[in-house]
Amino acid sequence: MALISLEDLEGLDEEQQDDDITDNPEPMGEEDSERLLSHWRAVASTHQVSVPTELTGPIQEMTRNSQQREPAPFMAISCQEKIGEVMYEERVYPAGKWACVTQGEELYEQSISMSFMKLMRFICKENSAGRHLGMTVPVVSTVHVTDDGKTLDKSVLTGFYLPAAFQNQPPQPSDPDVGVVQREAFRVVSRTFFGTTTEETVTLQIRLLRELLGTSEDHRSDYYMVAVYENPGVTGRHNEIWFIRRNL
Repeated sequence: MALISLEDLEGLDEEQQDDDITDNPEPMGEEDSERLLSHWRAVASTHQVSVPTELTGPIQEMTRNSQQREPAPFMAISCQEKIGEVMYEERVYPAGKWACVTQGEELYEQSISMSFMKLMRFICKENSAGRHLGMTVPVVSTVHVTDDGKTLDKSVLTGFYLPAAFQNQPPQPSDPDVGVVQREAFRVVSRTFFGTTTEETVTLQIRLLRELLGTSEDHRSDYYMVAVYENPGVTGRHNEIWFIRRNL
């Protein structure tokens, strides 16, 4: 069974949270802690994933600090519309430092699950600063396509842009599997989709955007990015598929 996914651990839907838990900066009592863990296990069970007990502390930290989420910076380039509907957008994301984990499980969902648990621990004090770091959205996974062009490679890199306060002096992870890397600026063609992010939905969205763009050498066809913005408590949560332009 897969461990909890990155969407599951991003945070609780505000309508499902108790105000005395989310608005209180003090440590939770045992009853609140057990209720929060039970809630996450119930949510996780609908995704056929499990939440280990040792994630209780990080889940509490993420819940208490749920407002500390910055949008990753970008510059909008263009927007393609049809009959008032946005078909896709182009953006440039600046060079910067990202916290990343590479995982290669049997399924895409399992890879991002394992990776985000490690990232969550890094965010929640398992770092050289010894403090909660906050995070940015979206959480982005880089997926490679196998030679047949129809399935995803097992190895998936999942990461998030470090908050602005830590870009110049990033804390170092305690877990050697977590790396803080400098990414160069990159340009994407982005298309929004809603719902779950599974291997099936990701490959479908790659195909749909490829059909919109047509045959072109301007963007890469060997790897793509999947951006996740919201937690599973949100109905029809917001995701994006990103094609990478070869040149800025």
